[in-house]
Amino acid sequence: MEEAVTVNTQVPNATVRTSAANAYGQTARRIETPNDIDAMVLKTAADKLLAVQETPNEDIFEEVLLYNQLIWTVIQSEMTAEHPLPIEIKANLISLSLFIDNQTDKAIGGRDPKMLDSLININRNIAAGLMHRG
Repeated sequence: MEEAVTVNTQVPNATVRTSAANAYGQTARRIETPNDIDAMVLKTAADKLLAVQETPNEDIFEEVLLYNQLIWTVIQSEMTAEHPLPIEIKANLISLSLFIDNQTDKAIGGRDPKMLDSLININRNIAAGLMHRG
């Protein structure tokens, strides 16, 4: 008689959430302003995406994409009516986060490292803008 094997599909997502939360926490201890923290988290995600793009590894490809997507989910959730940014900027960030979701799904489904270019560029450009806002 064969034994049934149960696979816990929640572990990778829990690992990604913990990893993203740890990145914010570790960065917060080294950097002073919220813009600097956000910039460093986005830059770190861009660096991870670039690394997996340059040396595609099936084991971490999806994990890195989900890590980036989670960061953008946090950004999207922060764009509430109470957030002090102008409404146009909030709308643009929400649109970008929806694009990130869509592009992430396509990249995971296609396993095409070239699909990471736009994600890397977005993260780097937003991070650069945040660093200049100081």
